[in-house]
Amino acid sequence: MISLQEVSKEWADGSAALRSVSLELAAGEFLALVGKSGCGKTTTLKTINRLVDPSSGRVCVDGKDISETDPVALRRRVGTVFQRFLLFPHMTVAENVGLVPELCGWSPERIRERVAELLELVELPSATYATRFPRELSGGQQQRVGLARALAARPKVLLMDEPFGALDPMTRDSLADAFRRLHTELGLTTLMVTHDMSEALVMADRIAVMDSGRILQVDTPSALLSNPKHEIVRMFVGSPQAKSKRLRDLSADRGP
Repeated sequence: MISLQEVSKEWADGSAALRSVSLELAAGEFLALVGKSGCGKTTTLKTINRLVDPSSGRVCVDGKDISETDPVALRRRVGTVFQRFLLFPHMTVAENVGLVPELCGWSPERIRERVAELLELVELPSATYATRFPRELSGGQQQRVGLARALAARPKVLLMDEPFGALDPMTRDSLADAFRRLHTELGLTTLMVTHDMSEALVMADRIAVMDSGRILQVDTPSALLSNPKHEIVRMFVGSPQAKSKRLRDLSADRGP
């Protein structure tokens, strides 16, 4: 479904953001792209919806080279969820969710039906939330609206850039469960960028670990945990394990 083949990106100052990145996502797969800040995760994601054009290499979505696709048309077919929600503050929830279908030429009746369907899907009933403005919503609710908007035109591909980073831990866990459930129910192919290995381990089918513009290892969560093939990968998978051990030790210290 998504294929990156030897993709590199150099900025105008000559610095390299991506260095021969190759990555394959099968249809229906959920892949997490993990790495520290500045390693190239978000740049990799942006090559898939042409917010960044690579300096070399090839990106294909659904078997088609996206360099031959109009970028605006591509972005209407590829849903994107951002960390900071990016809802239009002057638009209601319904208007935000219905924006892409409107741009795609859907009829008003079809848009209303789709908006109502999606708001129910993300557990924000239309009767209560459709006419509210983003400022009237909590952070978690705004992110649910962002997800609904990304799904509005029935994309096959969903890109998520640090979708839970601005949320409190309880809201983050709840939304992570909702995202994973919708990924499965809707048959999406999902690429999620995150710096949180714990998040990647519990959500993704496979995880790709990046550093300095390169992919170091791509594997299932269990394979990464049992056989990290690079010291940086070992450090990333070791962090949640260390936290888990610390919690167990604290629990044991406190007793029954």
